[in-house]
This record gives sequence, C-alpha cells and structure tokens, in this order.
Amino acid sequence: MRYRVGMANWTFLTNHAHVLLCVARDPGIRHRDVAERVGITERAAQRIIGDLIDSGYLERFKEGRRNHYRLHTDLPLRHPLEQDSQIGQVLGVLQESDKDEGRK
Repeated sequence: MRYRVGMANWTFLTNHAHVLLCVARDPGIRHRDVAERVGITERAAQRIIGDLIDSGYLERFKEGRRNHYRLHTDLPLRHPLEQDSQIGQVLGVLQESDKDEGRK
C-alpha cells in the first residue's frame, strides 16, 4: 500500500471493508494473504471473515483443500446512514478504480 508523505495514519474504509474487497477481488484468497494486504494479523483476518460470514455478506465453501467465498452483494450496508445502499454498489466503485489503474 502506498501512502503519500505527510498523509494521515487513518483510512476511510474499515478493516472489514478492506477484507471484503480482498475477497471480492480473489474469492480463493488465503487468510495469510488477506492479512498481508490489509496490514492486520492472520488471526484478525480470520475473525473478520467470520464476522462477514455470520452477517451474511460472505458464504464459505470448499474447493479441494482451499476455502473459497461467495459474496452476497445485494445486502445493505450496516450503518443507518448507508443502509439504503448495497455492498455491491460500494464494491463496484472500488473495483472500477482497479480497472482504471490497469489502463494507466
């Protein structure tokens, strides 16, 4: 992750959002890789993925020995200020920025 010099040490998205974005980009991602990309411990990545499964945003299934995840993008965001928006809308915007990066 690249930060500009003098940039604050906070981000707009929570670790839960960062983990969900990692899984959206790679449904077969390992907890270790999620942790590395987000900048959290592997145990924290496991806990957050568990939270997302328990809340219905993710569904876990096995392919061989690996876990894979299916997103339920039609679910609303959890905070009352954003509950009229679906998680898929947010992911769509963030994934669109991935495509823009690829065009540069």
